[in-house]
Amino acid sequence: MDRVRKLVPGIVGVEHIGFTVPDLDEAIAFFVDVLGCQKVYEVGPFQADGEWMRTHLGVHPKAIMKRLAFLRCGQGSNFEIFEYEAPNQAKRVPANSDVGGHHLAFYVLDFDVAYAALIDNDVVILGAPTQRSEGPSGGQTWVYFMTPWGMQCELVSFPDSKAYERETPLRLWHPAHPEE
Repeated sequence: MDRVRKLVPGIVGVEHIGFTVPDLDEAIAFFVDVLGCQKVYEVGPFQADGEWMRTHLGVHPKAIMKRLAFLRCGQGSNFEIFEYEAPNQAKRVPANSDVGGHHLAFYVLDFDVAYAALIDNDVVILGAPTQRSEGPSGGQTWVYFMTPWGMQCELVSFPDSKAYERETPLRLWHPAHPEE
């Protein structure tokens, strides 16, 4: 018998995205000094006895959350950035194709100006900007870039909307038009 799913009521959006970095100071510097995010606060260290860390956070019981910082990035979600120390800690950043792989996409109003700023800051860029002219993403320009520790990010812009908007009244959330 199929399980009947029940929606979680009251969700209004993504409040923050959390991720772990190898060096919190380096991450804060990159997000603040290169991408223009704002550091709001920092806490840590935190360690718990027994199985608390495994039970509540799904990490090794002896893991130490050395520090965490909350950053605000424009009109989008906040970032909760962790620096951990753990006995079984994996040090390799997952690729997009790995299970758990991911990237952070930053919407920009002027793609060319933002792209030039990445180059001026010696940020590693993956390939050349891609401009979509066909399909549901038509009208979008994007390029991937790397953080200093190897996490993938993306610049994306579609100032004249995406092509899918001509086919449906549904809209993806957009930082420049949060009311839609």
